[in-house]
Amino acid sequence: MSSVRRLTAILAADVAGYSRLMGVDEEGTHERLKEHLRELVDPKIKEHRGRTVKNTGDGLLAEFASVVDAVRCAVEIQRGMLDREPEVPDERRIRFRIGVNLGDVIVEEHDIFGDGVNVAARLEALAEAGGICISDDAFRQVRGKIEAEFADLGEQSLKNIARPLRVYRIGPSPATEQPTTPPTALPLPDKPSIAVLPFANISGDPEQEYFADGMVEEIITALSRIRWLFVIARNSTFTYKGQAVDVKQVGRELGVRYVLEGSVRKAGTRVRITGQLIDALSGTHLWADRFDGSLEDVFELQDKIALSVAGIIEPALQAAEIRRSATRLTTDLSAYDLHLRALAVFFPMAKERVIQALGLLDQAIAIDPYYGPALSMAAICHMHLVISGWVEAPETSSRKAIELARQALEAGENNPSVLAGAAFVLAYFGEDIGAMIGLVDRALALNPSYARGWYLSGVLRLWAGQPDLAIEHTETSLRLSPRERMGMGQPLFVTGTAYFFKRQFEEAATKLLLSIQDHPGYPYSYRFLAACYAHMGRLDEARAIVARLRAITPLVVPSDLSVLRNPEDRELFLSGLRLAAGEAT
Repeated sequence: MSSVRRLTAILAADVAGYSRLMGVDEEGTHERLKEHLRELVDPKIKEHRGRTVKNTGDGLLAEFASVVDAVRCAVEIQRGMLDREPEVPDERRIRFRIGVNLGDVIVEEHDIFGDGVNVAARLEALAEAGGICISDDAFRQVRGKIEAEFADLGEQSLKNIARPLRVYRIGPSPATEQPTTPPTALPLPDKPSIAVLPFANISGDPEQEYFADGMVEEIITALSRIRWLFVIARNSTFTYKGQAVDVKQVGRELGVRYVLEGSVRKAGTRVRITGQLIDALSGTHLWADRFDGSLEDVFELQDKIALSVAGIIEPALQAAEIRRSATRLTTDLSAYDLHLRALAVFFPMAKERVIQALGLLDQAIAIDPYYGPALSMAAICHMHLVISGWVEAPETSSRKAIELARQALEAGENNPSVLAGAAFVLAYFGEDIGAMIGLVDRALALNPSYARGWYLSGVLRLWAGQPDLAIEHTETSLRLSPRERMGMGQPLFVTGTAYFFKRQFEEAATKLLLSIQDHPGYPYSYRFLAACYAHMGRLDEARAIVARLRAITPLVVPSDLSVLRNPEDRELFLSGLRLAAGEAT
């Protein structure tokens, strides 16, 4: 069958919160959805002379010759759903979102394509649970012909649709046509914002409500320690307790970009907590995970899970913000946006990427000379240019790194990322290592779930000659953020180096090889691996590693290793590296 075009009414429907419902009861949700489609939705589509084009897993796409038929069908489906599943708790009931559009489509045997279909899908995503959104073109066709309440939502910018589109919402109850004004959405704050909704208790045990509520309170507290994040207070989010909500509606009502929702299930003395992070503007799922534990010590379990959730969500949110910032016009970038773009190019570390990141950070500092995160990150960039031998005048970059780190501390106040980053730089350039460890400890006291803070603490412990603590703190970092945006290369380098100083060369070599695989542009991984092989008597492999190092930097043996406070550590490293490089020891 060849493709043809025609003007048609498109109905797109999906299940609100489908991923959450499937996470709670996969088989039950699937069977209930099939039942709704078989007993209500499909018959209504046929009754109104439509045809189901395709099922989409969590919904469907249908077309009608008449917009009036399509909208009547949508209204009757939503009314019919109100009477179904009366025995199912609200938070577990299936509710559809429906979008209807009139548009020109390309028709093939088993599908339809085109902007008309895309608009219908975007309208469906804009609708609330149990609601219907229609386009302006569809509204003009049904105005005065359908008994329903219409609310003019104004012009909406829909994803991947070139021009803003006027959208109307159809109310839940029959009435004469009466335009209404939708509730005013709260403006988004000037930094990333999140609301943590009450977790659903799906244990069938009302006594577990206290645990679910306490879990959410702990997560809110942990997220509130992230200084760059705007977190809605418990009293506001708990007004949604026991309700089946649409995250887009929550986002509008609370003025947040991100929503965290989840559930708690108890079986005996074990409990499973699931959570998912959603972009409330687009409905996109950004992250989902589950956590298991024992109820033997409830408060310890709540603390542990709250720290884990916060530690994982922080980089997930930052990654989402980096993606969002990347779509903004270069003429409309704030210091915050430029800082995010610098983070995006910095990892995995290489000379060109560090220089590019530094250029973005210089622009951020020019816009806001007191923006602590940009000052701290710029100091780190200068430090790595010096460490890796990527600058012709290391003394100049060293002075600049120290100056920027001190400015960051003055501007950053109690920002954990600024404190830890500045301490990292100043410790490298000779500041008292104990005082700098104290700054990192202060950062971790402010935000115990700060994964990168634990990593930097591991680095400083390594420099201080405390390899066991270096390994412990780096592993804590990885537990908190196993998918850290900087990758595994840097943490593996720290643990590999710590094992090197412990004279456990086999373990060190394994970690350092993995570090190079993940982070092939970082010179120190090659230096320590070459030294490791030399001490193991594997000189041919050591020299092969040195050859690879020379392709990255001409500086094979560093001239200044004062960052390593333990003289024995310095000598162990230098003797091995010189042997690998064929230099006199």
